[in-house]
Amino acid sequence: MGKLFFWIVVILVGLTAARILARHNERQTTQRRNSGSGAMRNPDDQGEPMVRCAHCGIHLPRSEAVLTHGKTWCSTEHARLGSK
Repeated sequence: MGKLFFWIVVILVGLTAARILARHNERQTTQRRNSGSGAMRNPDDQGEPMVRCAHCGIHLPRSEAVLTHGKTWCSTEHARLGSK
């Protein structure tokens, strides 16, 4: 019974050490990737603005929206149907 307990403890300690090493290596790899030129995003960069379809209310990127009569639509079909 004592040997079984010993081996269980050894295995658990080994698995814990392996997990700690894997996390450490992952963090180092991420830091190396982000330290390259242009790899990190500018925190001021907000990405593309989202707009809301006047018919169904879905939000989508402005570049994918249909703009007619001062309103935004998710498709030409919804633009044809008009506001709800």
